Amino acid sequence: MSLSNESTDPTPTIRQDSRPGFEDTEPVNSMQEFYKLYQELLLITLVLTGIVFISVWIFYSLNIALNYLLGACTGVVYLKMLAKDVERLGTEKNQLSKTRLALLVGIILLASRWNQLQILPIFLGFLTYKATLIIYVVKMAIVSDSPKLRQQ
Repeated sequence: MSLSNESTDPTPTIRQDSRPGFEDTEPVNSMQEFYKLYQELLLITLVLTGIVFISVWIFYSLNIALNYLLGACTGVVYLKMLAKDVERLGTEKNQLSKTRLALLVGIILLASRWNQLQILPIFLGFLTYKATLIIYVVKMAIVSDSPKLRQQ
Protein backbone atom coordinates (compact mmCIF):
# COMPACT_ATOMS: atom_id res chain seq x y z
CA MET A 1 0.00 0.00 0.00
CA SER A 2 1.47 3.32 -1.05
CA LEU A 3 0.81 6.55 0.82
CA SER A 4 2.26 8.81 -1.87
CA ASN A 5 0.21 10.62 -4.50
CA GLU A 6 2.27 9.18 -7.36
CA SER A 7 0.42 7.43 -10.10
CA THR A 8 0.77 3.66 -10.32
CA ASP A 9 -0.05 3.62 -14.04
CA PRO A 10 2.53 1.75 -16.08
CA THR A 11 4.85 3.93 -18.05
CA PRO A 12 5.19 3.26 -21.77
CA THR A 13 8.38 1.44 -22.66
CA ILE A 14 10.35 1.34 -25.85
CA ARG A 15 10.57 -2.02 -27.48
CA GLN A 16 14.24 -2.91 -27.25
CA ASP A 17 14.27 -5.79 -29.68
CA SER A 18 12.78 -3.94 -32.62
CA ARG A 19 14.94 -2.49 -35.34
CA PRO A 20 14.20 0.98 -36.69
CA GLY A 21 12.14 0.90 -39.84
CA PHE A 22 10.86 -2.67 -39.33
CA GLU A 23 8.00 -2.03 -36.91
CA ASP A 24 5.23 -2.49 -39.49
CA THR A 25 6.72 -5.29 -41.58
CA GLU A 26 6.13 -8.19 -39.19
CA PRO A 27 2.31 -8.35 -39.45
CA VAL A 28 2.46 -8.04 -43.23
CA ASN A 29 5.15 -10.72 -43.38
CA SER A 30 3.08 -12.98 -41.11
CA MET A 31 0.04 -12.59 -43.32
CA GLN A 32 2.12 -13.36 -46.41
CA GLU A 33 3.34 -16.53 -44.70
CA PHE A 34 -0.26 -17.36 -43.78
CA TYR A 35 -1.45 -16.93 -47.38
CA LYS A 36 1.46 -19.03 -48.64
CA LEU A 37 0.63 -21.78 -46.12
CA TYR A 38 -3.05 -21.61 -47.06
CA GLN A 39 -2.29 -21.92 -50.78
CA GLU A 40 0.04 -24.85 -50.15
CA LEU A 41 -2.49 -26.67 -47.97
CA LEU A 42 -5.23 -26.06 -50.51
CA LEU A 43 -3.07 -27.38 -53.35
CA ILE A 44 -2.05 -30.50 -51.41
CA THR A 45 -5.71 -31.11 -50.47
CA LEU A 46 -6.87 -30.85 -54.08
CA VAL A 47 -4.10 -33.14 -55.38
CA LEU A 48 -4.77 -35.68 -52.64
CA THR A 49 -8.51 -35.49 -53.35
CA GLY A 50 -7.90 -36.23 -57.04
CA ILE A 51 -5.62 -39.16 -56.29
CA VAL A 52 -8.00 -40.72 -53.76
CA PHE A 53 -11.07 -40.06 -55.96
CA ILE A 54 -9.53 -41.88 -58.91
CA SER A 55 -8.30 -44.72 -56.69
CA VAL A 56 -11.71 -45.21 -55.09
CA TRP A 57 -13.36 -45.11 -58.52
CA ILE A 58 -11.00 -47.81 -59.82
CA PHE A 59 -11.15 -50.10 -56.77
CA TYR A 60 -14.77 -49.62 -55.66
CA SER A 61 -17.40 -47.82 -57.73
CA LEU A 62 -18.26 -44.46 -59.16
CA ASN A 63 -21.04 -43.98 -56.60
CA ILE A 64 -18.68 -44.41 -53.64
CA ALA A 65 -16.07 -42.23 -55.36
CA LEU A 66 -18.65 -39.47 -55.85
CA ASN A 67 -19.64 -39.76 -52.19
CA TYR A 68 -15.99 -39.37 -51.26
CA LEU A 69 -15.70 -36.39 -53.60
CA LEU A 70 -18.72 -34.74 -51.97
CA GLY A 71 -17.07 -35.13 -48.56
CA ALA A 72 -13.72 -33.88 -49.86
CA CYS A 73 -15.35 -30.81 -51.41
CA THR A 74 -17.04 -30.17 -48.07
CA GLY A 75 -13.61 -30.46 -46.43
CA VAL A 76 -12.17 -27.91 -48.88
CA VAL A 77 -15.01 -25.50 -48.12
CA TYR A 78 -14.38 -26.10 -44.40
CA LEU A 79 -10.67 -25.34 -44.91
CA LYS A 80 -11.54 -22.11 -46.77
CA MET A 81 -13.92 -21.08 -44.00
CA LEU A 82 -11.26 -21.84 -41.40
CA ALA A 83 -8.69 -19.77 -43.29
CA LYS A 84 -11.09 -16.83 -43.57
CA ASP A 85 -11.82 -17.12 -39.85
CA VAL A 86 -8.11 -17.21 -38.99
CA GLU A 87 -7.49 -14.24 -41.30
CA ARG A 88 -9.96 -12.14 -39.32
CA LEU A 89 -8.53 -13.29 -35.99
CA GLY A 90 -6.92 -10.40 -34.16
CA THR A 91 -8.28 -7.65 -36.38
CA GLU A 92 -12.03 -8.22 -36.26
CA LYS A 93 -12.43 -11.19 -33.92
CA ASN A 94 -10.88 -12.44 -30.70
CA GLN A 95 -11.71 -16.12 -31.12
CA LEU A 96 -12.55 -18.61 -33.83
CA SER A 97 -16.20 -19.32 -34.52
CA LYS A 98 -17.62 -22.80 -34.35
CA THR A 99 -20.17 -22.42 -37.14
CA ARG A 100 -17.92 -24.27 -39.59
CA LEU A 101 -18.80 -27.53 -37.87
CA ALA A 102 -22.41 -27.05 -38.99
CA LEU A 103 -21.15 -27.75 -42.51
CA LEU A 104 -20.09 -31.29 -41.56
CA VAL A 105 -23.23 -31.87 -39.52
CA GLY A 106 -25.38 -30.72 -42.44
CA ILE A 107 -23.68 -32.98 -44.98
CA ILE A 108 -23.89 -35.99 -42.63
CA LEU A 109 -27.59 -35.32 -42.00
CA LEU A 110 -28.15 -35.05 -45.75
CA ALA A 111 -26.33 -38.34 -46.28
CA SER A 112 -28.40 -40.07 -43.61
CA ARG A 113 -31.68 -38.91 -45.18
CA TRP A 114 -30.88 -39.52 -48.83
CA ASN A 115 -30.53 -43.15 -49.88
CA GLN A 116 -28.01 -42.48 -52.66
CA LEU A 117 -25.45 -41.03 -50.24
CA GLN A 118 -23.26 -43.05 -47.91
CA ILE A 119 -22.02 -41.60 -44.66
CA LEU A 120 -18.61 -43.27 -44.37
CA PRO A 121 -17.15 -42.19 -47.75
CA ILE A 122 -18.45 -38.66 -47.19
CA PHE A 123 -16.92 -38.49 -43.72
CA LEU A 124 -13.60 -39.91 -44.93
CA GLY A 125 -13.64 -37.43 -47.81
CA PHE A 126 -14.18 -34.61 -45.34
CA LEU A 127 -11.12 -35.80 -43.40
CA THR A 128 -8.91 -35.42 -46.48
CA TYR A 129 -7.85 -31.99 -45.27
CA LYS A 130 -6.57 -33.67 -42.08
CA ALA A 131 -4.40 -35.97 -44.21
CA THR A 132 -3.11 -32.82 -45.89
CA LEU A 133 -2.06 -31.45 -42.51
CA ILE A 134 -0.22 -34.69 -41.72
CA ILE A 135 1.58 -34.57 -45.07
CA TYR A 136 2.55 -30.94 -44.48
CA VAL A 137 3.88 -31.64 -40.97
CA VAL A 138 5.94 -34.63 -42.18
CA LYS A 139 7.28 -32.53 -45.07
CA MET A 140 8.28 -29.71 -42.71
CA ALA A 141 9.94 -32.18 -40.33
CA ILE A 142 12.00 -33.61 -43.18
CA VAL A 143 12.92 -30.15 -44.49
CA SER A 144 13.92 -28.86 -41.05
CA ASP A 145 16.03 -31.95 -40.32
CA SER A 146 17.88 -31.98 -43.65
CA PRO A 147 20.41 -29.20 -42.77
CA LYS A 148 21.24 -31.03 -39.54
CA LEU A 149 21.96 -34.21 -41.48
CA ARG A 150 24.32 -32.36 -43.83
CA GLN A 151 26.31 -30.89 -40.95
CA GLN A 152 27.08 -34.29 -39.38
